[in-house]
Amino acid sequence: MALAVTMGDPAGIGPELLLAAWLARDEQTLPAFYVLADPAMMRARAEMLGLEVPIAECTPEDAAGRFSAALPVFALENRADHGVGAAGPASPAAVVEAIETAVTHIHENRARGVVTAPITKKSLYEAGFAYPGHTEFLGALAERLWPGEPADPVMMLAGPDLRTVPVTVHIPISDIPAAWTVDRIASVARITARDLKYRFRISSPRLALAGLNPHAGEGGSIGLEDETVSRKAVEILRAEGIDITGPHPGDTLFHARARKQYDAALCAYHDQALIPVKTIAFDETVNVTQGLPFVRTSPDHGTAFDIAGKGIALPDSLIAAIRLADTLSKGDAA
Repeated sequence: MALAVTMGDPAGIGPELLLAAWLARDEQTLPAFYVLADPAMMRARAEMLGLEVPIAECTPEDAAGRFSAALPVFALENRADHGVGAAGPASPAAVVEAIETAVTHIHENRARGVVTAPITKKSLYEAGFAYPGHTEFLGALAERLWPGEPADPVMMLAGPDLRTVPVTVHIPISDIPAAWTVDRIASVARITARDLKYRFRISSPRLALAGLNPHAGEGGSIGLEDETVSRKAVEILRAEGIDITGPHPGDTLFHARARKQYDAALCAYHDQALIPVKTIAFDETVNVTQGLPFVRTSPDHGTAFDIAGKGIALPDSLIAAIRLADTLSKGDAA
């Protein structure tokens, strides 16, 4: 059974990364995947870039058998704009259809997992998209299609030497202290520990919690949140049997020696989590959505409209995302 890969925003670098990944399929020993896209757009992008990539329209069932000779594409009902560099008015419907159809294929046992190429939220919002982003939409789809299963999507950035999880994600810095609650920290920690054990096959997951304030509050002299919230959450989680330490100062949590002490670092906010992992391994880091009843990975970068269509975008993170989705969906991650 093949992996489903969405095209992302067709005006961005997603389509050309998919073409490049298919061309590198043998060298990178990639598993079979198919792309949910407008086939005409994919052919046009290959022609624009001078890439000899045959496009074969497929069903999920015949994608694996066609993968060696052509890039399998499941044709969407909605057509996509063929331009590059700026989101077009026709594309949002196709972008949403690709995501929804990929998850439906998993629910129908026609695909093993989904890899999502980058999207731009602005054009989706303008077209009436009601979710803050990919992750929240995937959570809503999970609740709709798997009503009896828990769906609490949590972002993880997974690189070769570091995994980080932001406890709060796409909110302003000014809103973070109010969102830094015992319940939120505990919920994210439980989901992370569970996915590390059952998806990544780490028998005894070790978590480290970063402090909200500099020096983890310096005993309350630089803010009280780490004394009244962070430490209480750690105490509750440890009482439940979860191996978690902290709160740790954020500026000493990510060097090489510190990284050996945990399997994932829970961070207070978006940049505290994403800056270290992207600095250490930008091209190899993968966005993994935890807490879903299916496997979802994504590259750790955006649509890169400024270089779309120039043939210079590197497919490394997409390739890493495909590899990790393959491993997690087989249940043999290490």
